[in-house]
Amino acid sequence: MSYGQMNTFIDLIEERTVKDSEGFSTKHDEILASVRAYREGRHGSTRWANRAQFSEATDLFCFRVIPGVTVTTAMVIVNENGRFEITSVEDVKGRGMYVEVLAKEVKPSG
Repeated sequence: MSYGQMNTFIDLIEERTVKDSEGFSTKHDEILASVRAYREGRHGSTRWANRAQFSEATDLFCFRVIPGVTVTTAMVIVNENGRFEITSVEDVKGRGMYVEVLAKEVKPSG
């Protein structure tokens, strides 16, 4: 993965529940990291055909490992195109250099 292919800016966000002094809880988005990533939308390539088990994933994001941040499925990715729920996280080739994330686009209802 070359640096030139990572042309999408993303924010890794963790949703936290915060209680106020009166006991009411509200959800708060905390940005853990803002990085450059490679983004690939779902299409009919053989690479996506092999991922048939992740039929709900709409996008693939690949970015460098962020020191001190462990990416989990409880996090959300946000970029200029929208918000994405993480469905799968994988270390590319087990080298600890890149993280590959399969994500599902969140569409607001209403």
